[in-house]
Amino acid sequence: MEPEPGASSSRNPSQLSWVNLSRNLILAYQSFGVVYGDLSTSPLYVFTSIFRGELYHDEETTFGAFSLIFWTLTLIPLLKYVFILLSADDNGEGGTFALYSLLCRHAKFNLLPNQQAADEELSSYKYGPSSQPVAPSPLKRFLEKHKRLRTVLLVVVLFGACMVIADGVFTPAISVLSAVSGLEFTEKKLPNGVLVLLACVILVGLFALQHCGTHKVAFMFAPIVIIWLVSIFSVGLYNTIYWNPKIVRGLSPHYIIKFFIKTGKEGWISLGGVLLCITGSEAMFADLGHFTAFSIRLAFALVIYPCLVVQYMGQAAFLSKNLGSVSNSFYDSIPKPVYWPVFVIGTLAAIVGSQAVISATFSIIKQCHALGCFPRVKVVHTSKQIYGQIYIPEINWILMVLTLAVTIGFRDTTLIGNAYGLACIAVMFVTTFLMALIIIFVWQKSVLLAAIFLLFFWVIEGAYLSAAFTKVHRGGWVPLVLSFIIMIVMYVWHYGTRRKYSFDLHNKVSLKWLLGLGPSLGIVRVPGIGLIYSELATGVPAIFSHFVTNLPAFHSVLVFVCVKSVPVPYVSPEERFLIGRVCPRPYRMYRCIIRYGYKDIQRDDGDFEDQLIQSIAEFIQMEATQPQLSSSESSSLDGRMAVMSVRGIGSTSSLIVSEHEDVGLDISIPSSKSVTLRSLQSVYDDENPQGRRRRVRFQLPRSPSMDPTVRDELMDLIQSKEAGVAYILGHSYVKARKSSSFLKKLAIDIGYSFLRKNCRGPSVALNIPHISLIEVGMIYYV
Repeated sequence: MEPEPGASSSRNPSQLSWVNLSRNLILAYQSFGVVYGDLSTSPLYVFTSIFRGELYHDEETTFGAFSLIFWTLTLIPLLKYVFILLSADDNGEGGTFALYSLLCRHAKFNLLPNQQAADEELSSYKYGPSSQPVAPSPLKRFLEKHKRLRTVLLVVVLFGACMVIADGVFTPAISVLSAVSGLEFTEKKLPNGVLVLLACVILVGLFALQHCGTHKVAFMFAPIVIIWLVSIFSVGLYNTIYWNPKIVRGLSPHYIIKFFIKTGKEGWISLGGVLLCITGSEAMFADLGHFTAFSIRLAFALVIYPCLVVQYMGQAAFLSKNLGSVSNSFYDSIPKPVYWPVFVIGTLAAIVGSQAVISATFSIIKQCHALGCFPRVKVVHTSKQIYGQIYIPEINWILMVLTLAVTIGFRDTTLIGNAYGLACIAVMFVTTFLMALIIIFVWQKSVLLAAIFLLFFWVIEGAYLSAAFTKVHRGGWVPLVLSFIIMIVMYVWHYGTRRKYSFDLHNKVSLKWLLGLGPSLGIVRVPGIGLIYSELATGVPAIFSHFVTNLPAFHSVLVFVCVKSVPVPYVSPEERFLIGRVCPRPYRMYRCIIRYGYKDIQRDDGDFEDQLIQSIAEFIQMEATQPQLSSSESSSLDGRMAVMSVRGIGSTSSLIVSEHEDVGLDISIPSSKSVTLRSLQSVYDDENPQGRRRRVRFQLPRSPSMDPTVRDELMDLIQSKEAGVAYILGHSYVKARKSSSFLKKLAIDIGYSFLRKNCRGPSVALNIPHISLIEVGMIYYV
């Protein structure tokens, strides 16, 4: 939240700094319920995962394990994420796709086919030092030249996204099962089967509550996480003092060397358990858009980090004197008077941690869809306060089924931890690689500095990754298989989408053919507006010629609409609409490009048609005063595009706007629809009151200075709007050519076709009213 213009003149710097500090403190408080639930519950299972197996366990190895945990927490979450990665935000957004988006904007790495030069004029497009023109480096030219390298980069990003989705499966399973495992060692020992059943009941309830939205749940649960942190800090401090104060020596990295000398290969394999202490670190960067970098740094450095260090220190002190408590080290280390309160708080904190990761999974899938790498799914915006909080029903239930399958199938936190650890460290490995590219291309630092960063963290993370791979046969294969399946879905969808776009691009309607038809297009032009949807940002799609060839009538005003994603997190409403003209003025043909960022939500606010009419009207008047916007009537198909600000209904000066209730059937207005069809429209609106939209009527202002041709065009636009709006979409069937290879036929005819049939249709995704929808069948041979 930026201060209002002029605020600095009424407040002195000390007042402004106090306001910023108080705001960051509030955001830091909220972050406990969203960001840190997963990271703060890791003490439930870390030591159990480290010493489960053949690792020799005595006091000295316990000191070494604690030293490993301490330095892992210090180097990766604190140094890498808090001090470095949080500075690599994309206009306040973080995560894998934020890094990829920055790279696509500062170098030509983007594979989205319908990008335009006008996109680079967005206010949020240029960010960082590279907003100033600099000479391209040899490395940049090399990567931009080879398309395969750009494809590899996209595959790496998608792999990281798949591992984040895998985290959304394993985090709820291991967190909830670890929390309820405390009941296994109470006086009334519960069998493992009962604990698994209890965990499944909690998980079903957790996923069932997702539709409520994470903002309310997380804000309410922030106190629970804080109480949990205070509890584990107090228990850790007590255990350190009571059992073995000498554990403080474990802060020295000398004990790490002694640990590996004594344990050898088994010590290296145990790193797969150590890395569980940093699970959830990626959330600090991924959820940056909901908070500020300073608030996340404040919360981690002052609260999370010291609480976790003291807790692990106390648990290690307890284990050094109680070697037989490895199987349930956390709950055994809790003093009996506070056992049950800590158990209840721990279970609730595990639910909070699961909630945050599930929400992050929804966000990453939304971003994959924006990149054209995931089938269309229903996205529900659940919060008016936090713009990025979303809910995806289909993904929610798929996650629930997979999480229950993992919980019931493994029934053991150690096996789940093996899979969970591999997924987490793989995401960190990808993030480190992308950050090295950010240092070169966005921050414009030397390649040497990026190489030092990459090698330093890859050596550390590579050790953990290699240890995690040794446990592939003991549960680690699950995230690999799951990621492989998701990767296939993503790549097949992306490949099919690009091939379909290429078909459209090479089969556009020719300029000579369109101009040769004349302003009437050689057919009957009936009253009304036809919105022809296409993925093409330039040219006229083949669907148009297919329609007019088979049906000799079309609307008097035609608008070619393209809804596309751009590699920025958000596009402001003032920059969302690009309006231009197709063909000379008498043709009454326009183009509208609607741009969304990868974190924007396409919400149906009911005003799209009215905003479109206002934008076209403003363009017509702007074109009359700015001749450079006009297209050449003989040599150009598309005129120049102009950004038209989307303003509230009634705030424009181009047209007079009046709202009215649509209670009757006005047959005085010429329409392409018959009286019977308009009667059906009224019946449809009565049966679907939630789909009724407010009716807005436009009128021309009485201005004698207005150009007659402009007035005539605006009058045609208003009359066409009153006559009715029709939405024309292509109902496409995509097939591989007969000469295609077997793999291409498999990907297109089976994979892509199956995904298209089972995902949400484009008319539903674009919020198009069914009563006004016209679908044109098209076969794409790609």
